[in-house]
Formats: sequence, structure tokens, C-alpha cells
Amino acid sequence: MGYFKGFGVTFKTMFEDEVTTQYPEEKKAKPERAHGRHVLNRYEDGMEKCIGCELCAGVCPAKCIYVRGADNPVDAPVSPGERYGFVYEINYLRCIHCDLCVEACPTEAITESKLFEFSFFNRQDAIYTKNELVVGDDGKPKQMPWEDWREGDDLATSAWVRATSPSGSAQYEGKVQWSGELGYGVRPPEKGQSEEGSSS
Repeated sequence: MGYFKGFGVTFKTMFEDEVTTQYPEEKKAKPERAHGRHVLNRYEDGMEKCIGCELCAGVCPAKCIYVRGADNPVDAPVSPGERYGFVYEINYLRCIHCDLCVEACPTEAITESKLFEFSFFNRQDAIYTKNELVVGDDGKPKQMPWEDWREGDDLATSAWVRATSPSGSAQYEGKVQWSGELGYGVRPPEKGQSEEGSSS
């Protein structure tokens, strides 16, 4: 009788809806707060947000970030501050996408997109340099040949949540805390965690 029960389970599942996703042609929507490949942002006037303070490298538990700051050229400053990120590298063979670098950044220079699918051809491709991380003149991340970008992967990056809700304080709910960013401008505020209809 045991054999018939086993076949019964098999035949029963033959008529159920398929749960298999035809990856990579079809992909499920990524969560709004998904952590993926980093992006170095710029201000709307084109200047870089990174000031080379190295806080992101200091807080990284995987030690995958290397930053070396330099004094800004007087005649052609790269960032609004006294210094800028002269060298910026992230080793994605080590990165655990914890988002601590985003939390530590005082200028909202580094954020994480939703892209997390890489297909490196060699180990050197996994070490992203500043040239590959800084957004282009259109304000969007540069796309490498080994990355599988999909529509929306560069929107509502991880710092959008952090920057619009400092320390999770409810008093910032509904207030715009995000500075202008090249290509995107000022983003809408986070809705917060209070229940609808509450009188608080």
C-alpha cells in the first residue's frame, strides 16, 4: 500500500500550479530595503559627496573597503570639503552587505543599490575602484559587463531609509532628510512606523 501512497502524492502535484521561476529570465521583485552593490554618489552640481574620511573603512567588519583621502585641489575641488576620496576600493569577495558603511558615512556618499548578482571572470573584477563606483553624469550607477542590472535596482537605495529616519526617531516621520543627489534630486520622506489613524 505504501507504493500507491507515494504515487498518489506524485500524481497530485502534477496538477498543481508551478512554483518554479524561470531564472534569470524571470525574477521576483526585490525588497525595498535590499542591500546590494555599492554606489558613490555626487551632488546635483556634480561634486562628489565622499570627503575621504575613511569612516566606512573603519567600521567595515569584513575589512573589504580601502579608502585613502587627499587634500582637495584649490583650483579644481572634487568635493565641497577640504579633502576627497582619492582612492576608493571595495573587495566584493569579502563584502557581506551589512550596510554599516552606509550608516557610518556622514555625507551620504555611499549607498547600496539592489544589485547583488555578479558573474566575475577573474578576481580583479571583484575589486571595484572609485572609477567603477562613482555615479555617472546621469546620476546612475555605472554598469559593468558582469552585472545583471534590472529596472529599479538603482532606486530607493539603502541610505534612503537611514537618511530619512535618523536613529529611528518618530519625530522625523514625514520630514525630508535626504540631501539633493545628482540624477535623483530630493527623495520623498519615509512614512515611519506609526499606525494609520493614530493620534500620536
